Amino acid sequence: MSDQNIINLENKKPDLKWKTIIRGGLMAVVLLIIFGVVLANVFVVKEGEYKVVRQFGEVVKIIDEPGLKFKTPFIQTVTTVPKYQMLYDEAGSEINTRDKKRMLIDNYVVWRVTDPELMISTLASLVNAETKMSEFVFSVVRSELGQLNYEDIINDEKSSRGSLNDQVTERVNTLMEGYGVDVTDVRIRRTDLPPENEQSVFTRMISERQTTAQDYLSRGDAKKNKIMSETDRTVREMLAKAEADADTIRGQGEGEAAKIYNDAFSKDAGFYELYRTLESYKKTIDGETVIILPSDSEYAKLLMGGL
Repeated sequence: MSDQNIINLENKKPDLKWKTIIRGGLMAVVLLIIFGVVLANVFVVKEGEYKVVRQFGEVVKIIDEPGLKFKTPFIQTVTTVPKYQMLYDEAGSEINTRDKKRMLIDNYVVWRVTDPELMISTLASLVNAETKMSEFVFSVVRSELGQLNYEDIINDEKSSRGSLNDQVTERVNTLMEGYGVDVTDVRIRRTDLPPENEQSVFTRMISERQTTAQDYLSRGDAKKNKIMSETDRTVREMLAKAEADADTIRGQGEGEAAKIYNDAFSKDAGFYELYRTLESYKKTIDGETVIILPSDSEYAKLLMGGL
């Protein structure tokens, strides 16, 4: 028999080295799958959040303690709900005031989840919670502002915005109680007019301010005139009193002077008569004076140097 027809069976046996490699690879794949499954079902609970574990859509557990947690593979899912306060910025909405003015209202809401299980069972998600909250805020704001006139809302001197925000917050929070949500604060951030109404309202506001300014000016003028009148009367009274006092003093002075003259005249009548005559010369005689007197006149004798 030829050697070419002889088959060596030893060469046909599988290589044990390759068998070991294949077996090791399969085990590694299995371990990777197991590790992946385990890793996919491990989750971390952080500070400031709830972890909601669901099984077939139903909430089976709420975890709020931080740490590493596990869920049942394939049949349980985990969602996150924040514990901290959240800010929801309301889109602008249009309302009517009591005096039938249209206004655009822009507000924001500060809120948080207090009962995640109740929130999920009633609203299913945070998005639905914000939608429901937005509906309540709009309804309450429309109701509250609908009881006020436009001027009362925008006028800072008469505005009750602070108490209005508190009232809206309280009412919205009451409405959200059955949903596991607490509304901390609702604030009306801006109140604007629709563009088509702005110019007419601004014109009316300018007219009202001008009327108010004119009223202030009129009252100021009236008060000025009153003050000037009172001042003039006071001045007249003071001048009249001063003139009366002056007349009294002048009269007293003239009386005192007459008394002095009389006393002096009674002591030496001749000298006094001479003094009066000499004084009269000063007033009646100057460089152009022409006097015609009888020669035997006492006045002429004295003027000519005779005594």
